[in-house]
Amino acid sequence: MNLAEHYNKLYTESITKISTGNYEIDHLIDDQTDKRFGITLLIRPDESTKANIQQFLDKARAIDPNQYFYKNSDLHITVMSVISCYDGFDLADINTEEYIQLIDKVLAKHSTFKIQFRGLTASPSCILIQGFLTEALNEIRNDLRFTFKNSDLQQSIDKRYAIQTAHSTIIRFRTELQNKNALLELIEKYRDFDFGTFEVNKIELVYNDWYQREQFVKKLHEFSFKT
Repeated sequence: MNLAEHYNKLYTESITKISTGNYEIDHLIDDQTDKRFGITLLIRPDESTKANIQQFLDKARAIDPNQYFYKNSDLHITVMSVISCYDGFDLADINTEEYIQLIDKVLAKHSTFKIQFRGLTASPSCILIQGFLTEALNEIRNDLRFTFKNSDLQQSIDKRYAIQTAHSTIIRFRTELQNKNALLELIEKYRDFDFGTFEVNKIELVYNDWYQREQFVKKLHEFSFKT
């Protein structure tokens, strides 16, 4: 996949929808009865990159404070949705240690790699940081796909879509946009902004809600890469 082309296409299509009022509001983000949970392998950006993201979010928040802005603790890149969030999933339904052992065997074959966060793209319901990855992450994902699909463990890898990017969601639309044009102008200014490049030396396995909110996330294991 050519990531730049993919992100550009997504940006063009989504910004057109947003500008014409055809964006999507997430009505579940404030729903206290939302019970969608799953388990995910994820990467956290480093502190410098997160600081750059928050500087942008401060400007976006000043334009429209009613939207949902990701805190530093919640920023992430999804490596793999091992069990995609669904209503009623509980950790008691699985043997967590079996998942840890399987993942550890896969990741033990891989080394550290880098990801660059450069520029913004969008979907009809949110604003995303564009992540540019090396082939190393694709190799990890393919190894995980093969290993899980040849195991007896519950999983839903690629059930929604086959993840191939390294984006990070930073804003979700939780209500009608109050100052749409100003927000779109700000996003355009940051279209190619360099938020930072960081080395990935660990991956987390977490039990999480749909939005990866800190108060609901439980870290199950942290896998470290060889250098």
